[in-house]
Amino acid sequence: MASTYSETLSEKPEIPFHHLDHYLAIPRVSGLALSPDGRRLVTTVATLNAKGTEYGTALWELDPEGQKQARRITRSAKGEAGAVFAAGGDLYFSSARPDPETPEADPVNALWTLPADGGEARVVLTRAGGISAVLAAKETGALFVKASVLAGAADEDGDEERRKSRKDNKVAAILHSGYPVRYWDADLGPAQPRLFAVEPGEEQEPGKPTTVDAAAPLKLRNLTPDAGAGLREAESVVSPDGKTIYSSFAKPLAHANSRSVLVAIDVPSGRRTVLLDAEGMSYFPGPVSPDNRTLVVLSESDTTPEQAPQLRLHLLDVSGASSGPGTAGEAALVPLVQDWDRWPRPAAWLPDGSALLVTADEDGASPVFRIRLSGDDTDGRVTRLTADPAAYTDVAVAPDGRTAYALRSSYEFPAEAVRIDLASGDVVRLPAPAERPHYQGSLERVETTAEDGTRVPAYLALPEGASPGGPAPLLLWIHGGPLGSWNAWTWRWNPWLLVARGYAVLLPDPALSTGYGRQHIQRGWGAWGKAPFTDLMAITDAVVQRPDIDETRTAAMGGSFGGYMANWVAGHTDRFRAIVTHASLWALDQFGPTTDDAQYWLREMTPEMALENSPHLHVGNISTPMLVIHGDKDYRVPIGEGLRLWFELLSKSQLAADENGETDHRFLYFPDENHWIMQPQHAKVWYGVVEHFLAKNLLDKDLPVPAELGL
Repeated sequence: MASTYSETLSEKPEIPFHHLDHYLAIPRVSGLALSPDGRRLVTTVATLNAKGTEYGTALWELDPEGQKQARRITRSAKGEAGAVFAAGGDLYFSSARPDPETPEADPVNALWTLPADGGEARVVLTRAGGISAVLAAKETGALFVKASVLAGAADEDGDEERRKSRKDNKVAAILHSGYPVRYWDADLGPAQPRLFAVEPGEEQEPGKPTTVDAAAPLKLRNLTPDAGAGLREAESVVSPDGKTIYSSFAKPLAHANSRSVLVAIDVPSGRRTVLLDAEGMSYFPGPVSPDNRTLVVLSESDTTPEQAPQLRLHLLDVSGASSGPGTAGEAALVPLVQDWDRWPRPAAWLPDGSALLVTADEDGASPVFRIRLSGDDTDGRVTRLTADPAAYTDVAVAPDGRTAYALRSSYEFPAEAVRIDLASGDVVRLPAPAERPHYQGSLERVETTAEDGTRVPAYLALPEGASPGGPAPLLLWIHGGPLGSWNAWTWRWNPWLLVARGYAVLLPDPALSTGYGRQHIQRGWGAWGKAPFTDLMAITDAVVQRPDIDETRTAAMGGSFGGYMANWVAGHTDRFRAIVTHASLWALDQFGPTTDDAQYWLREMTPEMALENSPHLHVGNISTPMLVIHGDKDYRVPIGEGLRLWFELLSKSQLAADENGETDHRFLYFPDENHWIMQPQHAKVWYGVVEHFLAKNLLDKDLPVPAELGL
């Protein structure tokens, strides 16, 4: 028999996955900032508060050489994030901590600094609407922030006055004239994002260089006063000399549609020029070359019901930007490795401009690659630098060009800072704020072949002791996206929590998954109920043949698109004994116009395709107990999907409610959560209910639900 839930915290205190309180208390690392001289490395660490109800963030300094232990450099109840080094070495970040000089003021997310030569953190700039991001030029002291402004405000005083009026009069209403009106879990408007230059205040001496001095008074200059909603969710980069900001910019189109064009913002004049604007294409800026002359551009084609998006890298000559940016046009784009069958994400230039570092999903990993830029050929330039099966993010290159730093994670460990030797590809883990959490069990790479001959790969996490004499029950976990891959550590869907309970967890990459080439995506495009479904069943068929897996005790689970697939599975097979569906799409005709990103969705499938692939039409076939989970603040998959799924399960499925209103289905509803379960106390409830539901249906055990539910 597989292991049971009899294990307790006292029996295995060193294994955090045996107790949810210990798991939730594991520190979580994110973001990485490298100083211009390469001597300082800073990351953000989130830790659980004493009540276990929220995470607080702090900045930690790491030793790039790997000799010294990590040390915490900020400390406040409100936390700190978004660390950026200025060219002079000062560290800037955002925080809502109270300003010691004005403790009576309402705290807002302000701009703070830690001077390069030491000293206490101090506020250098605050505004009523707060700031959301900090950007810095690598070569000069130029500093910029992204912050929101009420659309009707003419200046900062007007913005503050309008905000105060809305607050004092308790007005939350928003009047829209365009689309979208909300995003993931945020209501858009009435504030709109703007880019500001941070400049010396009027009190500074005449003739002082226009670079930011953390010890002097500062002011903001709005570079994009007429941007409207164009900078919502925009990606922006600063040239090393600080003279130009390149940004994606939302261009509204007919029929509530839009696409992203590429703009250049001349910092001295504030003039904005469109560099790239092509029908059916969106553009996003990558890093600017060290000589300020070349911009990396990521293009993404619009989807159609027949064609998946195509993501490609290009180079754009922006040397004219020194005298004011001029329109470049599509013809000026130089493609990079256009035949490379991956979706690259640009990360950083080498200091001599000879190569570009990128990351890209590849076969259950997301390695760092080097793209050589010299030579006449446009192909054959790509070299994979990191060989381990891990996912890399936040790549930064040292000034000498010999070393890079990044965050790395895999299913064996959460995000950690590493040093990469760019000559050998060797990776060294740096001393971290916390040790890797230890788990019991094993991780394997498995695969099978689909009916059309396509390889279907997966990870399989096995509990300790799974064997022919004690086969483990199997949980099929289906990833979201759908354009994604099981290749990195996840706090939301962490297999080791259920492996610790004796389950085996299967993590497949079926059709539509990234990291296996365009054809692997195209196989499932516009036909979610076909190749993605049959791929999932094929890999499940292969794994349950193993003697250490109990094929009589299996369940399927998924969130978002994975929840859609869980719903589809429920209506097309009775092979599973339980199904967990989180934030899931149910009725595609209803979902399309009500999601926060309807214009994208309605390009992806025709109404006929959506109907053909809609799980709700198969509710009458469902004979498997389902646990439905949904948050009311989910705007990407609106709560109407969960409510309709729940009603139709109870009224139309083969396990519909009986004459007493009883059913084997369950609905876990979170009134104040979004597409994810963000609050730690709710994550604890989530896992507790999932474990209860699985144990009842797979193990014939009646575990208690979390006491906080009041049942």
